[in-house]
Amino acid sequence: MTTIRPSRDEDLAAITSIYAHHVLHGTGTFETEAPTSAEMAARRADVLAKNLPYLVAERSGELLGFAYCNWFKPRPAYRYSAEDSIYLAEAARGQGIGTQLLAALTEAAEAAGVRKLIAVIGDSANAGSIGVHRAQGFEHVGVLKDCGWKFGQWRDVVLMDKVLGQGSTTNPE
Repeated sequence: MTTIRPSRDEDLAAITSIYAHHVLHGTGTFETEAPTSAEMAARRADVLAKNLPYLVAERSGELLGFAYCNWFKPRPAYRYSAEDSIYLAEAARGQGIGTQLLAALTEAAEAAGVRKLIAVIGDSANAGSIGVHRAQGFEHVGVLKDCGWKFGQWRDVVLMDKVLGQGSTTNPE
């Protein structure tokens, strides 16, 4: 059985390894050099310091993936809009774990006060991520054509979003 839970410091080695694989072999991130464990720890600490969720999927003691959200942009007006990120270990793909992580992340983000969750999906050919987001109620809102260069090709960015809670129907404060 897969458990979705808040990340812990001892998860960082597996988180770093999973992300490094995506950086070096995938187009879901446009990062081109894998960050160190120290950098990944700093990034996680930044998310947690903002009281935003950073979750992991675990089965039988093995970390299968992670998901977090961070403010969409740093300016105060964006403080109710967050961008999600989900990464799975290669062995965990196709098992519904991304869906479980995104569902839990959406719930935790809403509890943290997020009103709009935004997916900035690297590569329009990333059918897995697009499909997971669509299945969780995200709507396609646009494509930034040819804005990333990775693995010798121009890559698109697909934008999707989902309204959380009361969305824009009420004032947040």
